[in-house]
Amino acid sequence: MIESNKAVLITRATGNAGYWSRLWNRMVQHKYMYLLALPGILFFLIFKFAPMWGLLLAFKEYNPYSGFAGSEWVGFKHFTELFTDKNFYIMLRNTFAINIFGLVFMFPLPIILGLMLNEVRHEVFKRINQSIVYLPHFLSWVVVASMTFFVLSTDVGIINKLITDSGGESIAFLSNPNYFWGMITLQSMWKEVGWGTIIFLAAMAGVDPQRYEAAVVDGASRWRQIWHITLPAIRPTIFILLILRLGHMADVGFEQILLMMNPLVSSLAEVFDTYSYTQGILKGQISTGVTVGMFKGVVGFILVMVSNYVVKKLGHDGIY
Repeated sequence: MIESNKAVLITRATGNAGYWSRLWNRMVQHKYMYLLALPGILFFLIFKFAPMWGLLLAFKEYNPYSGFAGSEWVGFKHFTELFTDKNFYIMLRNTFAINIFGLVFMFPLPIILGLMLNEVRHEVFKRINQSIVYLPHFLSWVVVASMTFFVLSTDVGIINKLITDSGGESIAFLSNPNYFWGMITLQSMWKEVGWGTIIFLAAMAGVDPQRYEAAVVDGASRWRQIWHITLPAIRPTIFILLILRLGHMADVGFEQILLMMNPLVSSLAEVFDTYSYTQGILKGQISTGVTVGMFKGVVGFILVMVSNYVVKKLGHDGIY
């Protein structure tokens, strides 16, 4: 029995040594590929994995004078306070409502725009249009919020000036809660739809041209080619991006919401990101801010796992 156990241990040790040896040989053989990936690996190690120790603050009553190690353990106290907060369900509603608006109205648009750009045959015209639709992505939310103010405000807004010049009454787009979710969605669409087409255009570029040629021989129209060739070819990309998008259902663009929020629309603008900022930064309750972030991460993780399971059950490839 003892000899058998020794043999098993020796086999395992040999197997582990062989694995690490093979791994090292592969790294030496493909050293330039690993060097190319090194900046990305370091980024995730430094800015994603290393700060995860800070999640322990969600279970502590953080005191700057006592430090991280000296702060008192309080267990799930901050989670209980978060879930019993009178604004919790309001924040939950607002966060998911804004994300659902974005999912329904914004997620399909990069696909549609990518299909339209892919059908353009004049290369110069196509590249000019691509550059134009990419540009808003590089504008900061401060610039976008300022542009929104000059377009929609009641006193200097271009739209309201056109309405009043036509004999109508100005509309309080920025202070009417009924317009807030739609305005946030339109802002995100204008800013990010063009940038979102990059991945889909790359997926379309990988479609075998011979499939289109065969379809033309069979008499298929451009619409038929899009429906039966292009869309099935990019379907895996669509599902992967959809799963990743669902993982951010508890996230809302903090800077965008903060810039567009005002007291008149706060009932529909208060989300977890602004609550975390208010409690963690403005009020100095660091542990509460970490608790909100951890809650969002858990919700996102659950949504990714569930959506990936559903997609795979439907017969498609998931993210793993």
